[in-house]
Amino acid sequence: MTDRLLNMLGLAKRAGKLTAGEEKTLENIRSKKAEVVFLAADAGANTRKKIHDKCRTYDIPLIDHYTNESLSNATGAANRVVLSVTDPGFGRKMLELKEKGK
Repeated sequence: MTDRLLNMLGLAKRAGKLTAGEEKTLENIRSKKAEVVFLAADAGANTRKKIHDKCRTYDIPLIDHYTNESLSNATGAANRVVLSVTDPGFGRKMLELKEKGK
């Protein structure tokens, strides 16, 4: 795993600043606790629509170009489709890395 953004995702997980699962992520979006949301590129159509719509409504950045396998490997847990980063520092750095294409 040489992708720095995925490395940061693993660090956020170890720091306890990452929430996994659709319902918990939706709660974080609604309460504005989510700084960045990750959605697997191979997520189901209903999940994709729901997460995209909520992120757009609440103006939360969404990163959706990683596969379920990539997100799972980065976090060390199986079947990760929807994740939210709840720490402003991690969120800011991840968005910087996304803009740089790293």
